[in-house]
Amino acid sequence: MPQALGFDIYGTLVDPLRMNERLRPLAGERADRFSELWREKQIEYTFRRGLMRSYADFGVCTRQALAFAARAVGVQLSEENEQRLIEEYQNLPPFPDVAPGMEALRSQGHAMVAFSNGVEATARTLLQRAGVLSYLDDVVSVDDVKTFKPDPEVYRYLARRLQRPVDEVWLISSNPFDVIGAKAAGLKAAWVRRKPEAVFDPWGIEPDMVVPDIEELARKL
Repeated sequence: MPQALGFDIYGTLVDPLRMNERLRPLAGERADRFSELWREKQIEYTFRRGLMRSYADFGVCTRQALAFAARAVGVQLSEENEQRLIEEYQNLPPFPDVAPGMEALRSQGHAMVAFSNGVEATARTLLQRAGVLSYLDDVVSVDDVKTFKPDPEVYRYLARRLQRPVDEVWLISSNPFDVIGAKAAGLKAAWVRRKPEAVFDPWGIEPDMVVPDIEELARKL
C-alpha cells in the first residue's frame, strides 16, 4: 500500500561529514574533526534557537557553526574561504543507496517529499545537484513555520503539506532526535541506521522500522 513519506536530508539522503574533503586543504589532519564539529554545532544551534524562540534560518545556524568549528580546531578562515565552504555545502554527495532506493520507492507509488531544517531554495539546490530532487514530489521546509525539529509543530506541518492525518505519515531519518520528535508528534518513523555502531536514545520511544539504508527501506515498505 502506498505511504506518505517525509525524508530528512542531512545525514539521511546526503552526507554532511564529506565536507572533510573540502576542509582538508585548510585543516590538514584536523579536517575530520572540523567536519564533525561543524555538523554537531549546526544541530545544536537549531535546538537552542527553537528553545529560545529566537528563530534564524538554517543558513545562519550553518554559518555560525562553521565559525565556531574553525576556531575550535585552530583554523583561521578568510571571508573568501568561509563563503566558498558555505557554497560547497550545497554540493554534498548522496549516499550510494539513495538513488536506487528512491527509484524503488517511487515505483511503489509512495508520496515522497524532502522534509528539512534547511531553507527550501537551498534544499532544492542541494537535492538537484545530488541527483535526488527528481524522485521527490516536493520539498517541505521548517522555515515556513519558523522553528526547528523536533518541535511538534514542524511534524504537524509536514502532515498538512502531505494532506494526510499525522498517523498516516512516515518520517524517514538517520537522526534519532528527529525520529523521536516525529513519534512524539504522532507520526510513524523509520530510523536509517547508517552506522552499525549507532545507538538510539533510550527514551522509551522506538522507531516503527530500523533499516541500514534507503534500499532496505524500499524492500520493507
